[in-house]
Amino acid sequence: MIAALLTVLVLQSPPPLAAMVPARDDSVGIAAQRGADEAAATLDRMHQAAADADGATYFAQFSDGARFVGTDASEHWDMPAFKAYAEPVFARGQGWTYRPHDRTLIISGDFAWFDEKLENDAYGALRGSGLLRRTGPGEIWKIEQYVLSFTVPNDRTEAVVDAIKSAPVD
Repeated sequence: MIAALLTVLVLQSPPPLAAMVPARDDSVGIAAQRGADEAAATLDRMHQAAADADGATYFAQFSDGARFVGTDASEHWDMPAFKAYAEPVFARGQGWTYRPHDRTLIISGDFAWFDEKLENDAYGALRGSGLLRRTGPGEIWKIEQYVLSFTVPNDRTEAVVDAIKSAPVD
């Protein structure tokens, strides 16, 4: 009963990421697999479009009311503000490349929570997390919120906190 209500899916292969669920031959398992594959594909399209500086495809993965939360405390953008920031970057042919791996999706009905580890040439290890929503049966998944964050090893936390505390507050 609970498995039918909440399906936990762990994705561990590099892009394109494929969902993994226990082998089941019933319609619930097949539907869960299909939903997980579709949700993962939305995230994969978003990452590929960012790497390709393809703003149209990138923003098509987000709902109109989505939020993007960046690594800086000031980066809490609604879509119009995020587009105003990112579209000029994409227009110059620049993008950003984050390589996802070890993605976890938790799907319940038309919602999917996710977190994924990311690699970036400039920043190293990061994490993305957020929420996707499917608007109805047969509809595609849209990102409602994406949170990009730095990962900080526990043994380096004190140095990072000290650096943050010593920075002037805007």
